[in-house]
Amino acid sequence: MNSKGKMVTALKRIGFDKVFDTNTGADLTIMEEANEFLERLQNGGVLPMITSCSPGWVRFAEKNYGELLWHLSSCKSPHQMFGAIIKSYFAEKYGIDRNKICTVSVMPCIAKKYECSREEMEVDGLRDVDYVLTTRELARMIKQANIDFIELEESNFDDPMGEATGAGAIFGTTGGVMEAAIRTAVDTLENRSVDRINYEEVRGEKGIKEATLNVADREVKIAVVSGLANARKIMEQIKSGNCPYHFVEIMACPRRMCYGWRATNKKF
Repeated sequence: MNSKGKMVTALKRIGFDKVFDTNTGADLTIMEEANEFLERLQNGGVLPMITSCSPGWVRFAEKNYGELLWHLSSCKSPHQMFGAIIKSYFAEKYGIDRNKICTVSVMPCIAKKYECSREEMEVDGLRDVDYVLTTRELARMIKQANIDFIELEESNFDDPMGEATGAGAIFGTTGGVMEAAIRTAVDTLENRSVDRINYEEVRGEKGIKEATLNVADREVKIAVVSGLANARKIMEQIKSGNCPYHFVEIMACPRRMCYGWRATNKKF
């Protein structure tokens, strides 16, 4: 059951002022990541480029392959990027003191808690994301507040960041980041409608999926990897100089399927 409308209502009842869809943050990440890949591909940058939106994977890479970190994208994960936007663009647009905004991400992944505490995830001493709740923790909070979730009415995410594209929507499943990024890259280079581009080779639950694509008359090899055991295989290929790929998506969670919401509580 798609319960996001009820989730918005529950968060408002708990006391949050604004509730946004993390898919909007995913859209931002996809635009940044696709353009970063094109920049590397066209101008002799470090390849393969590897996605950096899974904090469990990023920490694994830092601990085990520190000499290869330049292969990782410079992009923040969607909820971290969105947190930065809320405390800059959103705060300025609505005349809110950014020091009085508390952002809370609701995530299925406990590694997001560690991610939001990383030293670089702040600007001028202000954290991009103040707190991360797991979906289980939020469920317990809803229960403790005596909210009957099943009987809740549906509510919409708040504007102006309550809408997202299909690219943001597919971000939450294994292969979705790669498919969305490649769609965006191809659309940027070839001015084709992304709605007509489908890359079924990167879908499904296989631990390592690969495909060869034609991007602006250039052969591009991509791979989608889930699970850290499979991530190690790819990193060992890179380490030995035998990796054939140009772009790699890596997620720590096997057969990943996740979604998130962002709640904002203004501290007046």
